[in-house]
Amino acid sequence: MTVAISNQNKKRNDNMILVDRRESVARITLNRPAEQNVLDWVVVAELSRVFTELQHDSGVRAVILTGAGEVFSAGVDAGEFSALTPVQAKSLVGAAQAVTSLIEDLGKPVIAAINGVACGGGCELALACTWRVASPDSVFVLPEVSLGRLPGFGGTTRLSGLIGKARALEMILTGEPINAEEALRIGLIHRILAQPEELLPFCERLAHQISRNAPLAIKYALEAINQGSQRSLADGLRLESALFGLCFATRDVEEGTKAFLEKRQPEFKGH
Repeated sequence: MTVAISNQNKKRNDNMILVDRRESVARITLNRPAEQNVLDWVVVAELSRVFTELQHDSGVRAVILTGAGEVFSAGVDAGEFSALTPVQAKSLVGAAQAVTSLIEDLGKPVIAAINGVACGGGCELALACTWRVASPDSVFVLPEVSLGRLPGFGGTTRLSGLIGKARALEMILTGEPINAEEALRIGLIHRILAQPEELLPFCERLAHQISRNAPLAIKYALEAINQGSQRSLADGLRLESALFGLCFATRDVEEGTKAFLEKRQPEFKGH
């Protein structure tokens, strides 16, 4: 069933963001196809609310993020941004960074199903996801320097971590777009689907496959990788061992071992 996430304190299109819940997988759709799924103050606030709700929903074990129409997201509204004061601009990017950090640290895998152009802030949303799967006509671009600013939704840090400092600098300082094949080659995305219509079915199969595994083990594995990659090897190993120990405080370890010995599929409960 598809439902709209609304905020009654703001005048807006109540279908701006859609959440489609199917069993243990939730699909979030940026639903402004006529405006190329641009991001503004309202969308950022709604994304924060939606992802916070899903983070605390134990029934949701994986999330797909995509855009309606033929564009993933064209990023921020350049006209709206041009009128911001420095204080307002800092406030907006702070809120947007909080959303991208929430996505990255959700404790559940978030798959970006990139159906076309991922520009500016839209590209940065995708960078915060666990995986990026793209249709063959997808394009990735961070054009902010041509508008007198730099990526501000966490893109400078995440992009360099994904593809290396030199390639990130080239992409950001030139503002030139790259196609899906180049994005795959440099490690910006993880997979290209041969046909656009294969994108969502593939992401749904992947999400459902993941959702059958132990949710707390997945949460701890995500934390170990996300946090450990920012630490020294010794600190990363200490974090890994601590999280490994936490797994043994869960009933899912017992269920997983029992199911293995009994040669059946485990039924993980997330506790």
